[in-house]
Amino acid sequence: MSSSTAKADGTGELPVPSVGRTRKSVTGTRLWVAVLFLLPALILLGSLVVYPIGYSVWRSLYDAAGSGFVGLDNYIDIFTTDSTLTAVKNTAIWVAVAPALVTVLGLIFAVLTERVRWGTAFKLIIFMPMAISMLAAGIIFRLVYEQDPEQGVANAIVTSVHDAFVDSSVYPKARPNAQVSDLKASGGGSFTSTGTVQAGSPALLPLVGIAPNKLPGTPEDAKSPTPGSEGITGTVWLDFKLGGGGEKGKVDPGEKALKGVKVEAVKDGKTVASATSGADGTFTLPKEADGAQLRLPGSNFAAPYNGIDWLGPTLVTPAIIGSYVWMWAGFAMVLIAAGLAGVDRNLLEAARVDGANEWQVFRRVTVPLLAPVLIVVLVTLMINVMKIFDLIYIIAPQPSQDDANVLALQLFQSSFGGGGNYGVGSAIGVILLLLVLPMMYVNLRRLRKERQR
Repeated sequence: MSSSTAKADGTGELPVPSVGRTRKSVTGTRLWVAVLFLLPALILLGSLVVYPIGYSVWRSLYDAAGSGFVGLDNYIDIFTTDSTLTAVKNTAIWVAVAPALVTVLGLIFAVLTERVRWGTAFKLIIFMPMAISMLAAGIIFRLVYEQDPEQGVANAIVTSVHDAFVDSSVYPKARPNAQVSDLKASGGGSFTSTGTVQAGSPALLPLVGIAPNKLPGTPEDAKSPTPGSEGITGTVWLDFKLGGGGEKGKVDPGEKALKGVKVEAVKDGKTVASATSGADGTFTLPKEADGAQLRLPGSNFAAPYNGIDWLGPTLVTPAIIGSYVWMWAGFAMVLIAAGLAGVDRNLLEAARVDGANEWQVFRRVTVPLLAPVLIVVLVTLMINVMKIFDLIYIIAPQPSQDDANVLALQLFQSSFGGGGNYGVGSAIGVILLLLVLPMMYVNLRRLRKERQR
């Protein structure tokens, strides 16, 4: 072989001479062409994401007017001011409670829909709230939680159940006619006579405070009591009639009877007898009542039960979390059901063959196999509740809105809701970003592992 001949490499093959080819990317596209096509997306990403984040960090270091550098003072204010500190606490409650509740309900619904005949229809019903905007859902639940049982569905149900087990008062606004009656307030809403009653002397108990046309049912005309030989007789009636007339303290024609009023005979603080007025207002006590004082218990006049103050300072946050769960349970159900469809049924059958009951199969086989999906759903919902704003802003009434405050709502109020402090608002935005970043990292890491499988 001549010296001008190219030498072979270690494999014995001659190297291929370069012919001046232009290097390209893996896809065969030149670098400047790829950059040209990506440039609009990069500009959009920079203007809508990178620049706002950078500006928020910079603005959070300045005062409300943006002219004075304050360093980390805005961040310190967040954890020292009562309103923002309440927002931090409520946000922690939301992150700890709402995603867990939604994920658990979604898991239960996903498992149950596989076992019911109309599973598809059930999924559609559960998922349907996702089609409703947060604004509409807020308006719906503001009406659901209305205090008045005639308007609020929640309190209508609560009062119906309560009244089914507890007798409601008959005449909540009634009171004795102080001009002619010796009944005096005796604590607990009750009224007790100052004098005692004697057999053969009728006991007249005139009440006022109710319009005759507001009496429940169709009341009868009151009837004067007939003196008894041994017991105590009396009448409870409304000592007033439309158009006026008549004599106070006496049963006049046309005055209405008060049916169902409980009357007690009391001696030395102990009840010795009791009776309830009939349709004509009359009642009869046994001879044990002779020489006793008469008492009308407070149960006759107690205000009607109006349910629970759902949107009060104590329950406003749990109530709003309930509305969030109603909206997002369908989202969790659909994702978990998709993961459940990919579970190997042979593993479930093998567990049953080995003697495991359904609860053991669910707890020791189904849930572990669904763990990756459950984590994704949980983390996604945690990110979502960080941004919750509109539900709280719409549902919580103004008096209790401070008690339901969260960071996203506080950001709005500090910057645009009358606070005018863009420094604190920007600091809250930066804190929310820092809280969301670890959750985003967990989700991205999980997706990366799924792609590698």
